[in-house]
Amino acid sequence: MAAELHISHGTVKTHVSRALTKLGARDRAQLVIIAYETGMAGPPRPVVRDQRDGSSSPS
Repeated sequence: MAAELHISHGTVKTHVSRALTKLGARDRAQLVIIAYETGMAGPPRPVVRDQRDGSSSPS
């Protein structure tokens, strides 16, 4: 997650910890459930490969 967002692992841990506390979740799995139930997250979008250069991007 940190590499994808270009932030440090410590920053990710801080944000996750704060989300757990604020939402009363016991672990990351419960955070995902809360995100789905509230509409904050959905299934991942499929990755479409660019046939020209092999790069990928969400569709």
